[in-house]
Amino acid sequence: MSLQPPAPAVPQVPPETVVLTIGDEKITAAEFDHMIEMIPEQYRNQMRTTGRRQFAENIIRLKIMSQQAHKEKLEDTPEYKNQLAFQAEQILAQQFYQHLTATTKVDEATARKYYEEHKSDYLQVKARHILIRAKGSSVPLKKDAKELTDEEALAKAKEIRQKLVNGGDFEALAKAESDDAGSGAKGGDLGTFGHGRMVPAFEEVAFKIPVGEISEPVKSQFGYHIIKVESRQEKTFVEVRAEIERKLDGEEVKKRMDDLKTAANVVMNPEYFGPAPTAGAPPLGGIRMQPQPAQPK
Repeated sequence: MSLQPPAPAVPQVPPETVVLTIGDEKITAAEFDHMIEMIPEQYRNQMRTTGRRQFAENIIRLKIMSQQAHKEKLEDTPEYKNQLAFQAEQILAQQFYQHLTATTKVDEATARKYYEEHKSDYLQVKARHILIRAKGSSVPLKKDAKELTDEEALAKAKEIRQKLVNGGDFEALAKAESDDAGSGAKGGDLGTFGHGRMVPAFEEVAFKIPVGEISEPVKSQFGYHIIKVESRQEKTFVEVRAEIERKLDGEEVKKRMDDLKTAANVVMNPEYFGPAPTAGAPPLGGIRMQPQPAQPK
């Protein structure tokens, strides 16, 4: 049940209806809607409903100042002309980038080839574990539990593993012994996960040991893990096709942008601009002059 009031309905008027008059300038419903289309997508629905009047107030303020600037001939100043030229280039660059991303699409054969070459990246593992906490771990110490040294934690993990190898019940031992409270309460169940979800030391073992086998104690920053993989399967091409296409499209767009930069023969004076930043460094102050690709949802 939602406690939020329903959004007001958008009035339905003919597109040629004048909905806003500011001095001698008139704005029709169609023109007003077009203005909304030019703002970021995540705000459009609000500006058409609950924020419609607020958006109109912003347009009125902009138009009043713009009209007054024309009266004072501010468009003839060098400051205005320079800024207008720079913003025009930004808009044109954005239009090109949108065109580039819209026309850069890998075909199915390319996506399928990538999938066949990277199948291991799309493995899904269902596993359980028992964690034995060691001193220095960020995992909270259980109430009234003893702080174990690394050697003591390893010895305890080996003892528990031996019980499992001898036929001990994994779920029961996880509930009784695991220091991972979340999974321990569920018999050590970690659910299903893919690459990149677990710490590297854990993941390396979980994606390699045979299904049903009990691992040797695996050390991580949390302590020692005893891992049991219950199933392992690959996602199908159909399941990951969209993800692969987004990745390959993005890589191709970046390559084309890099090629354009190389062809443009860009030269930056190192004495004036300083050394080139290291790869992956964010722009200073978060300023992005180059259009950026939309992030996958």
